[in-house]
Amino acid sequence: DTEEVMKVKVDPDLCTSCELCVGDHPELFEMKDDVAVAITEEVSADMEAAARDAADNCPAGAIIVE
Repeated sequence: DTEEVMKVKVDPDLCTSCELCVGDHPELFEMKDDVAVAITEEVSADMEAAARDAADNCPAGAIIVE
């Protein structure tokens, strides 16, 4: 029984360094070299809603949830 694991990443070419995702979800994102990055690519089940929220609220559309 393989469970699908949600993955989240930030497209560095789209990120505008607004830090909205870091401010809203510091457990998922951090700033690195002036762009946001996902702290871990695999999102635990209890953090899926936060990852989707960050993607929905990113003004640059740089957060990819798959």
